[in-house]
Amino acid sequence: EAVGDEVDVGVDFHGRVSKPMAKRLVTALEPYEPMFVEEPVLPEHNDALPEIARRTSIPIATGERLYSRWDFKSVFEQGVVDLIQPDLSHAGGITEVTKIASMAEAYDVAVAPHCPLGPIALASCIQVDACSPNVLIQEQSLDIHYNETSDVLDYLADPEVFDYEDGYVDIPDGPGLGIEIDEEYVKRQSEEPVDWHNPVWTHDDGSVAEW
Repeated sequence: EAVGDEVDVGVDFHGRVSKPMAKRLVTALEPYEPMFVEEPVLPEHNDALPEIARRTSIPIATGERLYSRWDFKSVFEQGVVDLIQPDLSHAGGITEVTKIASMAEAYDVAVAPHCPLGPIALASCIQVDACSPNVLIQEQSLDIHYNETSDVLDYLADPEVFDYEDGYVDIPDGPGLGIEIDEEYVKRQSEEPVDWHNPVWTHDDGSVAEW
């Protein structure tokens, strides 16, 4: 109701619910026709994806926590995932993710590279997107909630390279990845303390929850 028919909405479970709850949720979401449901279970439980897929026509996405062609191979062979989300920073960079995208194409699986990261990762993703015909969308983290103290564009000498219009961005065509890093800003940021630990979430009963 908030965005009408002009915006597609994906629902990210982030593996936070149990397999029984995931089965119920995908059924409950069916009338709302989301673009996809993401990580209905943790990657350690990907063997449950066929059972979940049988309960819904909603496309299923996963893969941000899979790290090689061989991790994705078993997902493709299941035949139930419609969208994979490899992260270039974790899954071997431009070359490896291009190979993963080519494997996905053979299985008629779309690609949406995972990228809630900085400008170098985003520029790398866009290069993969440009040469992979089965890329559907590109995640990016401009103005996202966890960038409140430092946004993606702050690291660029020319932030206009990532000017989006109607949901699209041009392929950077400068040298290398097409971006120039503001090295002075990077130096200043490197002096700031960073907590690299994942947040710890708990259930109401005090047990540890998937963050």
